[in-house]
Amino acid sequence: MAAFLVLASLLFLTTHLTLPTVVYGVAAKPQKRQPTRRPIKRSTPKPPKIDFSRFSHVTHVETKKLACDSCHEFPTSNWKDVRVGDAAFPDVTEYPQHATCFGCHRQQFFDGPRPVICSNCHVAISPRDTTRYPFPSLGEPFFASIKGDQFVSDFGIHFSHEIHIEIVSRLNPFSDKNSKVHFDSASFMQEKPADADASCKVCHQTYQPQGEAADEYVTKPPKNLPEDAFWLKKGAFKTVPMTHTICFTCHSADGGLTPAPTDCNTCHIPSTTKEPAHIDFDPKVAATMGIKDNLTLMKWRKRESGVFRHEWFSHQELSCANCHTPTAIDTLDEKTKKVPIKSCGGGGEGCHITPTTDDGGILNYVIDQRKTNPAFQCTKCHIVFGKEPIPQSHLDAVNALKPK
Repeated sequence: MAAFLVLASLLFLTTHLTLPTVVYGVAAKPQKRQPTRRPIKRSTPKPPKIDFSRFSHVTHVETKKLACDSCHEFPTSNWKDVRVGDAAFPDVTEYPQHATCFGCHRQQFFDGPRPVICSNCHVAISPRDTTRYPFPSLGEPFFASIKGDQFVSDFGIHFSHEIHIEIVSRLNPFSDKNSKVHFDSASFMQEKPADADASCKVCHQTYQPQGEAADEYVTKPPKNLPEDAFWLKKGAFKTVPMTHTICFTCHSADGGLTPAPTDCNTCHIPSTTKEPAHIDFDPKVAATMGIKDNLTLMKWRKRESGVFRHEWFSHQELSCANCHTPTAIDTLDEKTKKVPIKSCGGGGEGCHITPTTDDGGILNYVIDQRKTNPAFQCTKCHIVFGKEPIPQSHLDAVNALKPK
């Protein structure tokens, strides 16, 4: 009897546990536990990783608002060592001391056994080798180094041609026995071709001239180079001052002429302009020729005629003012440096634009050729532009000289 009661009790409990609950005669579905929704954590985007091997003046000057003398000392202690004898003058010729960087970059300086930040100045990241790259203000030694290869400055240089031409071209010769540069009287009048470019030559000389040498090319061309094929020739470009040498001749530490050498930001302006978008330069062509010289590439990247050669004998006979308008040049604005196509007309004396094609104008000739053959390329003056449609400025220049 006891066993029967135990069995009946178990049967009763099992029935109530397994049968679904009936509500108003309808079997309810078993309840499922809803999963708990956890709030989605949206991660804050990480700021871009800073490459501390690439120093940027933009960050320090514009973002951090640091003054030039926050980092640079004038003159640096090595100015007598990096330039020898009479070539030496007080200048900033060394990288800032470590103490100037520690204030903000202590963490980066102790980032492992070989901190990448050290590569901005040091050739080898090693406490045993303190050799540093040449400082950019030294010019040629810097550009000959690995650091100088493909170097692009963070600054544009503000320089007034108008003011300096007025001073350098004064009627009375200017000479200072302590000066490294002698200024002769000059004029931009066409009647004085010998003196017309005296002031320009203070800062601009023909770069890598051929002179009396037989080899006219910058690099060795391939054998049997076609007559009309382009290969960069010597004397194509003019130099620009790449150091303070000429500037400090007048704007010296003890000269009293403003801006003084310590007024860095008067001339060095953080660059806001990009390289000209429309240029007659093809990096593949330069690479094929093996052109690695920084100054050549720097000048070529801004050219509207990669073929033009300053040293060509007919061009040497011209005054700079025949093609350029020096007083209008703003060194911070590439547009003001552009040579107008009418400058190639020779003022009606022939040259590259003439009243008719029979008169010998090369621009007249290539326009006629393009009309006859749309695939004709104007390689006489251009590398890249020669494949493009002839610009309206060229057509207008030719039409302006046509007989009325």
